[in-house]
Amino acid sequence: MSNENKLIPELRFPEFENDGEWEINEFGELINILADYTANGSFASLKENVTYYSSEEYAVLVRTTDLDKKTFTPARFTDKRGYEFLSKTSLFGNEIVMANVGSIGKVFRVPYYNKKMTLAPNTYVLKFNDFVEEDFIYQLMLRSEFEKQLLSMVGSSTLMAINKSNLRSIKVAVPKKIEQQKIASCLSSLDEIIATHSQKLDLLKDHKKGLMQNLFPQEGEKVPKYRFKEFENDGEWVEKKLGQIAENLDSKRIPITSTQREKGKVPYYGASGIVDYVRDYIFDETLLCISEDGANLIDRNYPIAFTITGKTWVNNHAHVLRFENFDTQILVEKYINAINIEDFLTGMAQPKLNRGYLDIIPIPLPKNPKEQQKIASCLSSLDALITAQAEKIEQLKLHKKGLMQGLFPKINE
Repeated sequence: MSNENKLIPELRFPEFENDGEWEINEFGELINILADYTANGSFASLKENVTYYSSEEYAVLVRTTDLDKKTFTPARFTDKRGYEFLSKTSLFGNEIVMANVGSIGKVFRVPYYNKKMTLAPNTYVLKFNDFVEEDFIYQLMLRSEFEKQLLSMVGSSTLMAINKSNLRSIKVAVPKKIEQQKIASCLSSLDEIIATHSQKLDLLKDHKKGLMQNLFPQEGEKVPKYRFKEFENDGEWVEKKLGQIAENLDSKRIPITSTQREKGKVPYYGASGIVDYVRDYIFDETLLCISEDGANLIDRNYPIAFTITGKTWVNNHAHVLRFENFDTQILVEKYINAINIEDFLTGMAQPKLNRGYLDIIPIPLPKNPKEQQKIASCLSSLDALITAQAEKIEQLKLHKKGLMQGLFPKINE
């Protein structure tokens, strides 16, 4: 029998090459479900701003929406509010929190904090049996194959949910504990590297945010807090409306439905960037796009202003602006992405930045073109570092994904 039909991973550490096949277990044999916690009352009412782990009065709220972000949300709980600490005990870092409704399969590893915690509704807490390595099971649950098994048990219900019985019945392949430990150590080390690089990315973003606050005048001021030395005596900046410094090309935009697009290599842009690639193009120059509508105008998960260059096609969900000076365009792009523009939006269910309000957004600019160039170059260089760091993280994640595919065998259905 070939290895393709055996429960043997493609990649195996040399010391385990003669250890034979992994064993198939039901997931329920490996873990205990401590609780499926449902709180009384509405979590929407928790508005307090509190400090992480500042005292025993504070707990950790884990919401299913936090599982993707892999973050804890601090909140204060009292029995009078209708919330209680999970099992009245502390969790010490060898448990997994898993969403069982909605975003089922999303998992989060409890960090090593000796603090009590409580859970939002629709979550399971999983604890491991002694014959399995905690980190190994955590990595196993991160695999897409595990999530697929969960989803296959959901059925056609509008509200996706996984019950305890179905969770326990999932088939997983497991080696001896010493091999589990080796795999877990390898993947956990890679997770630590990814986390370190992610922290560096966050620091770069924070640095840029601080620079933006110092390189541009604050509200009510005419000069920035920080100025390059050669421009310290250049006087006040000027404030101009966006419509005064840019030519609007919205009339040239053409939306195409997905069924009517001819596939090609030309980027097709929408409110938040590239949404497709088409054969033909409308523009062939360097321009600035600013989102016209969509929730991202408020949420700001993606830049609302972005530069396009070369042959491009833009639909009617992004404004298109042409600038005489590219440095001015860069400054406008960075400034628009840094400020709150909610005062210029219309619509409640669907936020919209219409042409009239777009044109009157005030933009502070230095009078000296050389100062514009210096600031634009500084911010562009920092953006290049941020982009390179983000790409490095994505490469590490892809490397881990490939490792996981090789280190775990596939269970043939």
